Amino acid sequence: MGARELVVLGTASQAPTRTRNHNGYLLRWDQAGLLFDPGEGTQRQMLFAGIAASAVTRICLTHMHGDHCLGVPGVVQRLSLDEVPHPVHAHFPASGQEYFTRLRYATSYRERGDLREHPHDRDGVVARDEAGTLEVRRLEHPVEAFGYRLVEPDGRRMLPEALARAGITGPRVRELQARGELDGVRLAEVSAPRPGQVFAFVMDTRLCDGVYALAEGADMLVVEATFLDEDRGLAHAYGHLTARQAAAVAAECGVRTLVLTHFSQRYTEPERFAAEAREVFGGELVVAEDLMRVPVPARVVVGQPT
Repeated sequence: MGARELVVLGTASQAPTRTRNHNGYLLRWDQAGLLFDPGEGTQRQMLFAGIAASAVTRICLTHMHGDHCLGVPGVVQRLSLDEVPHPVHAHFPASGQEYFTRLRYATSYRERGDLREHPHDRDGVVARDEAGTLEVRRLEHPVEAFGYRLVEPDGRRMLPEALARAGITGPRVRELQARGELDGVRLAEVSAPRPGQVFAFVMDTRLCDGVYALAEGADMLVVEATFLDEDRGLAHAYGHLTARQAAAVAAECGVRTLVLTHFSQRYTEPERFAAEAREVFGGELVVAEDLMRVPVPARVVVGQPT
């Protein structure tokens, strides 16, 4: 299994600042690379982070505001420039099809990349592959917006000592996994449950049912915290969350690692977001910074062989 980590490419909402680029996040998930909400300058941030275009397997847009999609032209053209050999799947709200087409063909270029569009217009599953199931849930923003949730299937963790006692080694382990029983030994006797991991991505939204559905039981939740709670009136008016609201959702939903991001340029002290979130959330907390790498937390080990 490859690495699982979040590479933060940008953390600014609406407008970049001297220290924060527009939004942009790459989730490395084994062999998959999900690029979320690439704002302006994402291609250059990828260069600084050491991320090749070939690392991207999916582009996932929550909505069609510029700070969440103006990086699409550069990234898409780079796929062709580098002749990325694999298909890249693009997910976005169907109501934004006209904007996505403009972004994809913003200038003349020789299209060599294999970009496959998958617009969606309702809650549900939008993709299934070896990485898991990718789902979307509707959010509440002035334009149509959806959040994303990647769910790995549950599996089983093989127990070396139990396998050794049963005399099952080498290729016979895979045979046991495939068949469920081998030479009178049941798979459950030499393995333990391995819960699938969950990643959730929630951007521009007021509090709504979709936020909680996406965050429920997530190992990592990346969520906007555009405003501090002192400005919660503004947050509601413009369709955003405060750091306190985001942290309260994480606490209620049992999130293990909370990553706050998408900060308004009106705030220059990121520690204020951490302080506010800490008042209601006791888990692992990260206030995102550009080019930061955040590992997906290690798997929860549960149970003994049954």
